[in-house]
Amino acid sequence: MKKILLAGAALTALTATAQAESHMSEVKIGILLGFTGPIESLTPSMAASAELAIDEVNESGKLLGGAKVSAVRADSTCVDSGAATAAAERMITSDGVKAIMGADCSGVTGAVLTNVAVPNGMVMISPSATSPGLSEVEDNGLFFRTSPSDARQGVVMTEALMDMGVKSVALTYTNNDYGKGLADSFQQAFEEAGGEVTISAAHEDGKADYSAEVGALASAGGDLLVVAGYVDQGGAGIIRGALDTGAFDRFHLPDGMIGAALEENFGDELDGSTGQVPGTDSPGAAKFAELVGSAFDPTGPYAGESYDAAALMMLAMEAAKSAEPGDYSVKITEVANAPGEKIYPGELGKALELLAGGTEIDYVGATNVELIEPGEASGSYREIKFEDGKMATTGYR
Repeated sequence: MKKILLAGAALTALTATAQAESHMSEVKIGILLGFTGPIESLTPSMAASAELAIDEVNESGKLLGGAKVSAVRADSTCVDSGAATAAAERMITSDGVKAIMGADCSGVTGAVLTNVAVPNGMVMISPSATSPGLSEVEDNGLFFRTSPSDARQGVVMTEALMDMGVKSVALTYTNNDYGKGLADSFQQAFEEAGGEVTISAAHEDGKADYSAEVGALASAGGDLLVVAGYVDQGGAGIIRGALDTGAFDRFHLPDGMIGAALEENFGDELDGSTGQVPGTDSPGAAKFAELVGSAFDPTGPYAGESYDAAALMMLAMEAAKSAEPGDYSVKITEVANAPGEKIYPGELGKALELLAGGTEIDYVGATNVELIEPGEASGSYREIKFEDGKMATTGYR
């Protein structure tokens, strides 16, 4: 009898909490991205995308009985785990956020997840942390990604290079969780497909001179150089050194290297080079571009994924009738996947109304969202090639 009474009391408390949340006046969402550091040129459009979703929900006035959502920005630095965890702690303890959109780079994301999010029962949805190792972290069902794991990117890179007739590559990667995870995934896939990785060598970010690293890569040789680094850091330094010495004139560049800074820094020096970044040509991508207009580049790396991450959090809150992470975390996959009415960018108000009325939704979003266990995005990639100093989209995989 005591257990029954306790269970009843707990149910009453949960119901009261849900009812209180449905009428709360403000919900804070943290945006934890590397506003400084090796991908700082990518994060403005990522943050703006997440805030676009927040603004859309606020304009509808339909979240949890009219609650307003406010964004709280903090700097992950991308590479300093101590700074990232401290920023996340402040978000939770001082700012009172109910969700964290982020972090961005894989190393700091893992640190925040393990040291902050899980102990505090906080939901995190990263738009860009792609390390395969994050799939193995004990996250208590609190961590999700709207970008695919690099386990898939390694296969996509291999398919693209094989289709181009590339049989041997030199490989360099930034010496952290992201770089090592992607390098290992790619090397395994490429060698299984019959390709040769002549050398796989780490590089450190923040150096002024990469001549030693470039020399070792050049000695190993290859049809081209794969640079699994950061567009605002060592990856760019490696490319500059390779171009200046004539070591390589053709490169293949994964997601961390794709950004407007490439065009600005190298222009037509990269003509003929290729790469890929998460992206889709789905109807949602076109609707997202319309929604963004000229505010920022809607095709920028992880812009769509950031919009989708923020949208999923708010839709899950409505589905749970609560902004408490422990309540709505179980609803994220539910609102992201079929069955239900398909929801695209610009339709968040409609989605909230449907959820409030008890109708299921299937959030397609800007990136054709489909979550697979455990909280992973199935993902597709946009392939690019440098032509006349600009990045041109050549296809999708």
